[in-house]
Amino acid sequence: MFWYLRREGEKPTCIKRCLDDKNVSKFTCKHKTRSSTLEISNIQKTDSGIYYCAYLDSSYLLFGTGSALIVGDSYTSSSWVMLLVPFPHDNQVTGTANLACVIHGVSGPVHVSWSVSGELQEQGLTRSLKAKDGSLTLINHISVPMDTWTSGKNFTCEVKFNSSGSSVKKSTRYPATHPSGCVRQTVRYAVAIFLVVLMVSLSLAWSHCCSNPGSNRLCPTGV
Repeated sequence: MFWYLRREGEKPTCIKRCLDDKNVSKFTCKHKTRSSTLEISNIQKTDSGIYYCAYLDSSYLLFGTGSALIVGDSYTSSSWVMLLVPFPHDNQVTGTANLACVIHGVSGPVHVSWSVSGELQEQGLTRSLKAKDGSLTLINHISVPMDTWTSGKNFTCEVKFNSSGSSVKKSTRYPATHPSGCVRQTVRYAVAIFLVVLMVSLSLAWSHCCSNPGSNRLCPTGV
């Protein structure tokens, strides 16, 4: 078992190899049948991030979905939350609909959850973009069948900026009536342009590969 930490805007880094648990350190592995728990001592704000457990199977590492740890408060005076939703063509009921929850101007990780008419969904995929002032813009998106999106159900994105404070919720549903003519086209083009600029920026700032710099003896390489 291995534990990786991914801080916002950084690549995942291996922080603990559970087999090497004799030495007392900041991170300690606790084992039970079919489970492993990571204990962190002397917790600091810099320990915030997404923690992934990984199991070495032959020559491959199998990763868990990750658990978010938020130390302190990630909310700032410039923070806001916005939903981006698709607007399909008339009578389009097939394919996939992508919904995005944009969290702007935060100082650290947040916890994002999605629900559809009160039912919790699987965790969305989060991308991050770091500004020159150090603040973060996070984009968490989910994909649902188009007929689910057009069914009129409520889609809710809930954002928690810390472990115990109140959350921010943004909800939407597929509109029963379509805007007409140029209004619909304007909205469509504006959203398309925004998404293109956003994805170009993310492609420059995001790396999908995991790395383990300077720790070849502690964790496996070639991940």
